Amino acid sequence: MSQPASDTASVRVLVVEDSPEFRSLLVPLLKQEGFRVEEATDGESGVEIARSLEPTVVVLDLNLPKMDGVEVCRQIRTFSDAYVIMLTAKADEVDKLIGLSVGADDYMTKPFSPRELVARIRAMLRRPRVGTGDDNSAREFGELRIDPLSREVLRSGGKIDLTRIEFDLLDVLSSNPRMAFTRAKLLERVWGPDWFGDDHVVDVHVSNLRKKIGDDPNAPRYVRTVRGVGYRMGDGS
Repeated sequence: MSQPASDTASVRVLVVEDSPEFRSLLVPLLKQEGFRVEEATDGESGVEIARSLEPTVVVLDLNLPKMDGVEVCRQIRTFSDAYVIMLTAKADEVDKLIGLSVGADDYMTKPFSPRELVARIRAMLRRPRVGTGDDNSAREFGELRIDPLSREVLRSGGKIDLTRIEFDLLDVLSSNPRMAFTRAKLLERVWGPDWFGDDHVVDVHVSNLRKKIGDDPNAPRYVRTVRGVGYRMGDGS
């Protein structure tokens, strides 16, 4: 059953896709579901429209004329924290990881049902913006300071720009630093209980998060691997 239009009317979806056949299937369905939809047929116009539209969600094809989807996502991430779903016609794992490494939240491999994509968008929109619960006080781990209320992360006083997913992962881990979180629990807390997909996306986003906060992947001080379980927060030492 579709959500009432009032629940989705404020959600702006930008579809950046050069295939007219795919757009003719997806765009009417998104509009029928009550979303406000804009279209772009190449990478350059996708960036321009994203800058002016300020979309909530970007559906982004990997293989685009003028500018590929990876570069489009990289540029969008410099001014927007919109949810980004990367689309690829290749099942190659490298394509998926490249997309996620520049800030995509999720990926789908063609062919797939447009209704499945709409379901993914709805699942994204139901994700909590902050994953911790009642404790919104600032937390410090060595040189790292995390402020859940302002959604800011500082290291040695310098601000670190994180994507929405990266911040929420750090927020959840730091909310209970003694707890080892399984990948399944992180998916539930950050991506939401309605998210469906493989848990490898957790590892990719943790890898990106570690790079941004200056964590050595071979000897991490902040986001530590718990072998056979998942991840937990370190004290920064």
